[in-house]
Amino acid sequence: MDWITVTFFSILAAGFFVGIVVGLTGMGGGALMTPALIFLGVGEAATVVTADLTAAAIYKSGGAIVHKREGSPNMQLAKWLMIGSIPMALLGPHLVSWVVSPEDIDDTLKLCIGFALLLAAATYALRLYLNLLRVRGGDHPDDNPAIRPIPTLLVGALGGLLVGITSVGSGSVIMIALLMLYPGLSAVRLVGTDLVQAVPLVLAAAISNIALHGLDWAILVPLVLGSVPGTLIGSAIAPRVPQSFIRRGIVVVLTMSGVALLDKAGWAPLGAGEDETHPMLIAGVGLVVLLVLPVVWGFIRKSQGLPMFGQPTIAQLEDPSYRPGLVGMKKVDDS
Repeated sequence: MDWITVTFFSILAAGFFVGIVVGLTGMGGGALMTPALIFLGVGEAATVVTADLTAAAIYKSGGAIVHKREGSPNMQLAKWLMIGSIPMALLGPHLVSWVVSPEDIDDTLKLCIGFALLLAAATYALRLYLNLLRVRGGDHPDDNPAIRPIPTLLVGALGGLLVGITSVGSGSVIMIALLMLYPGLSAVRLVGTDLVQAVPLVLAAAISNIALHGLDWAILVPLVLGSVPGTLIGSAIAPRVPQSFIRRGIVVVLTMSGVALLDKAGWAPLGAGEDETHPMLIAGVGLVVLLVLPVVWGFIRKSQGLPMFGQPTIAQLEDPSYRPGLVGMKKVDDS
């Protein structure tokens, strides 16, 4: 009964709403949940990262089992990713503790998470660009590509290090790296492979962080109780919700959260930490991302010989089944 507090219900609500977004879009929960818990002030950054990783190991397992039963993962590819990611996920938290003094570890982790969030936001834009190139150049599907062991292992190692330290990256950074290495991999194989390798990766990161920082059950329990049903509800309503708008909103939130954490940690270009934060700057960054990026995207489209706005829309670029010319054909068939 000591757990039933305002903080308990705050974590429960945060887990539920983030779970819905994860279920709707498939975007990584760590990139949303970790900053949400830090801004709620429920614990130090290390405590929050540990709880988030442990919760992720629980709810990602269900998704991985479903994809494995459907035969969607490329297990050879997942194997090479795991060979690289699991050792680095175990090592990452210890590297930080060896290099950083205990009194500075909270600010250091906030800095690392802030930069990881900005990287996660950038991967969304990069994925759209790669999909644009795919649509323009013609699709060459290849669900069983020749495995490139060394680059795949390096992707796993860098992803494991990032996840082990920040809990961010298993569902965003690694996936975009796979898309760049294996552009012919279908969306379902890509997601299935990423989920299968993410479970042992996140579990290894959680074990390493628990060994260093312990596990706060008062954070973990409401987090799991909220995120699991939220993810199920989000997955159920996903087909009826326009995901492209939600994903663009997430990019704005990730960018603002990343800048806010750098600000709180006292990153030199922004200020002196908790005592000198800049809420107007953070709001301005969000506004710039919201208003300026669509214009930049228009010029990128123009460089590919497309009109600045129009088809293929962002929603079409995010749809793995979209092919140029099929829209018109569908209209003819329907009539």
